[in-house]
Amino acid sequence: MSSRVRHRILVLAALVAGGVAATTVALASTGPDPGPDPGETAPVATEPVPPPLTAPSTDPGPLPPAIHWRRSRSVGTWAGGRLVRGVRLPAASPDYLTWDPVLNRRPNRQWRRFGSDRLIRVLIRVAHEDRLAHPDGPRMEIGDLSRPHGGDFGPRFGGIGHASHQNGLDADVYYPRADGRERVPLNAGQINRRRSQELVRRFLAHGALLIFVGPHTGLTGPRRRVQPLGSHDNHMHLRLPARAGFWRPVN
Repeated sequence: MSSRVRHRILVLAALVAGGVAATTVALASTGPDPGPDPGETAPVATEPVPPPLTAPSTDPGPLPPAIHWRRSRSVGTWAGGRLVRGVRLPAASPDYLTWDPVLNRRPNRQWRRFGSDRLIRVLIRVAHEDRLAHPDGPRMEIGDLSRPHGGDFGPRFGGIGHASHQNGLDADVYYPRADGRERVPLNAGQINRRRSQELVRRFLAHGALLIFVGPHTGLTGPRRRVQPLGSHDNHMHLRLPARAGFWRPVN
């Protein structure tokens, strides 16, 4: 065998050996992941803390803007008072809607949606409880609360006005409709009485001092705290006590 042929054979052997080594390295790199290096610290997965009073995902609706919470002060009486550092209820949320009783449209104008921080919390909590209990039903519909600084809310502000709603502790809440529509009922014949009665009990459980209901609704409760009143066949008027904890909640 000539020296030239021997040289070519050695070169080919070297190339073959190098290819096998490269293939071995490539196969090793595609094997199972050996996991993180023992000296490294694996990142810890954290779950976001859900916001309070979240709503079911069946009907998310418009998310409310952040509420500017302040410690409110209700001065004077419900029919002759004012509101200091009132809190504005957002126009809508996944749990509730607001209704303007003068313009007959949604949402209610912002200057008609102010209440004490206690009232706003009660409305939001009851709306959320009601939504959890009836995820496929209409959302709770909220009407007038108080003006930004409370005070007179009479006929000069539209419609028949309110004799009370002056110190941020009153709110109108429309009864849910029997047909399941997200509209305010026109009369007692259109309301879902069972669910309306549930709302009455929920507001009592959250410390409502007084709830006026329509005389034709058939809604009931403790005599001193649930009373029939004319012009309330399509909505209830709830009132919180002047001092928190003045009344014990009713289960």
